[in-house]
Amino acid sequence: MESLLSPELTKIINHSVQLSKKMQHNVLTIEHIFLALLEDPQGENLLKNCGLDTENAKKILSQYLIKHIPITPHSSNSIPHQTPALERVFLNMVNHANSSNQSQINIEDFLIFTLAEEQSYSALLLKSYEIEKTQILEAANFTKEEDQLEQYAKNLNHLAKKGKIDPIIGREKEILRASEVLCKRKKNNVVLIGEPGVGKTAIAEGIALSITQKTCAPSLRKFEIFELDLVGMVAGTKYRGDFEKRLKGVLKTIQKRKNVVLFIDEIHMLVGAGSTGTSNMDAANILKPLLSSGNLRCIGATTFQEYKNSFSRDKALNRRFIPIEVLEPSPETCYEILEKVAPLYEKHHNVTYSKDALKACVDLSNLYITERFLPDKAIDLLDEAGVNLQNKKHKTITKIQIQQSLARFVNIPQNILKSDEKTLLKRLEKTLQSKIFSQEEAIQKITSVIKINKAGLSDPKKPIGSFLFVGASGVGKTALSIELANALGIAFHRIDMSEYMEAHSISKLIGAPSGYVGFEQGGILVDMIRKSPHCVLLLDEIEKAHPDIFHLLLQVMDDARLSDNQGNKADFKNVILIMTSNAGTNENQNMGFNATIKDKQQTAIKNLFTPEFRGRLDAIVHFNSLTIKDYQNITKKYITELNATLKDRALSLSLEPSALVYIANLALDPMLGAREIKKFINNNIKPQLSEILLFEKLKKNTSIKICLEQDAILLKKEEPHDEKNEAPC
Repeated sequence: MESLLSPELTKIINHSVQLSKKMQHNVLTIEHIFLALLEDPQGENLLKNCGLDTENAKKILSQYLIKHIPITPHSSNSIPHQTPALERVFLNMVNHANSSNQSQINIEDFLIFTLAEEQSYSALLLKSYEIEKTQILEAANFTKEEDQLEQYAKNLNHLAKKGKIDPIIGREKEILRASEVLCKRKKNNVVLIGEPGVGKTAIAEGIALSITQKTCAPSLRKFEIFELDLVGMVAGTKYRGDFEKRLKGVLKTIQKRKNVVLFIDEIHMLVGAGSTGTSNMDAANILKPLLSSGNLRCIGATTFQEYKNSFSRDKALNRRFIPIEVLEPSPETCYEILEKVAPLYEKHHNVTYSKDALKACVDLSNLYITERFLPDKAIDLLDEAGVNLQNKKHKTITKIQIQQSLARFVNIPQNILKSDEKTLLKRLEKTLQSKIFSQEEAIQKITSVIKINKAGLSDPKKPIGSFLFVGASGVGKTALSIELANALGIAFHRIDMSEYMEAHSISKLIGAPSGYVGFEQGGILVDMIRKSPHCVLLLDEIEKAHPDIFHLLLQVMDDARLSDNQGNKADFKNVILIMTSNAGTNENQNMGFNATIKDKQQTAIKNLFTPEFRGRLDAIVHFNSLTIKDYQNITKKYITELNATLKDRALSLSLEPSALVYIANLALDPMLGAREIKKFINNNIKPQLSEILLFEKLKKNTSIKICLEQDAILLKKEEPHDEKNEAPC
């Protein structure tokens, strides 16, 4: 018989045995099982649907068992035996199951055959409430349908009563408007439209919370809100029509229970769900008649993009819903939200959040996590900081811990967030001047713009700085960009604009138009900034690019945003944009005897760039021509960098004064600049150095000297304590 019993009935019978032992009874009666059935949620629900007062029935049965079943000492250690009446019930259930080819015996079967035992107290109790076989069968069918709603939907009212819904802050207006729509006679359906993470689901939970707290409209207080699990409904469907059958079962239950509001998150998934081939029948079409008649109250949630792409295209479905826009809350409102939810996270992580930490979560997430929305990103940062501090001694989270978590969260240099950034900015000008020679005016302009931005005095909707570097080749335009990124500890990205000379090449930056090859790949520039939003972006030799690209850069300099062909947006608010140009430096002297290089550069810039382009630049930075002393310093710098690579081998590289002057003089041609020095080192010094390192035996602390002999640069080694045998330079 045990193999025929349903899991639910088996659980009830096992519970009845425990009840019998607890009461010290040596027999198991129908009443024991009936009492266990009343204590089971499914059994209690079934009997409630039959019209039984379950609470009163529990008291009556408990009193009956105490009064009429004798207590047997030590019976709790033995298994109670079944009474003849209970044995007849079990036998009748098995015979009925076998004769009717029933796969299992359910709760309703036990109740029906209990009624057949007319002399049993349980049967008399059921009949006193005028419960008959037909009522039990109808209630069983209704309970199965109701189970479908419980299986595929989550009761938000129950969660609210148990305190499992977080407090809702700053959404009173949206909750009130949604409640008003739900109270309408017809077209009482709401679709919440907003960006991911702004709190659309929280509004549905807020309505459930207001119902349980009796703060909503009186006509809404009798309603229950169920959140439909669309994924659960689709999971396990094997044949065509299984999904529709489940959905119809849920809707039928809602119609019978009446006071139900169905919340469907990601409601755009209903459009097309369940349809096959050329069939137009989908889940949305099943819902439409109920939605228009007012028999089903529904709250949907979707994003602006999905609403536009799929939901709004089904006009018949769209007209049945009243749209409510859920906008991103202000930083002030978000701070209030964090104050309310912080105790929940403090309890979970066993930490404490300071007020500075909560404010930092809002401010820093708003500034650096640009692709997501408040309050979701601020709460995530709060949670992340709690995780990172769980295993540490100090359990109070301050602004510093929030900064550390953010640095890991969005992959930005931590020194940008630290309080010692002021020290870094104070030393920035001197740091750059020690690396880049004779460009004090250019460095001063750049650092001034950066300091204004960091002080919060510049337009927050623009990049940190937009610069045009103008000067001859090899004077340090690219080098200054690299050193600036190194000094600030941020990423450096370079794009050679000679690759974008054709009009169609702009598609490489922002993606190809629809229908063209590579449309699905997006744009190089947008992807680059999305991956590292805090960087120095160098557009090298901008004058070689097609003029259409200049128009593209206008919105970057003006609004700090750029969209690719997929609709992905890159935020340039934390980008230092640098463009370099040689314009005017290679022209002949055709402007008169008194024309300077700077005059020629300015004329060339005016001819090349439109006024609106020049007007959006923070500064046009002119680079000075370098002197022989500057080239000597640059030579020393390159040799020092080369010397640093030899430290692991315990070797050193030194430069004789005559060799220094010879190498520096190579760069005096203004058309070549400092690049000629690097070229000479690569072509003359490094080949000789590689021969020494690879094929000669070198002692530790050997010094290698760069010497000048007969207008040629030679490398000579000088081993320690062996100066006598070493030829002079």
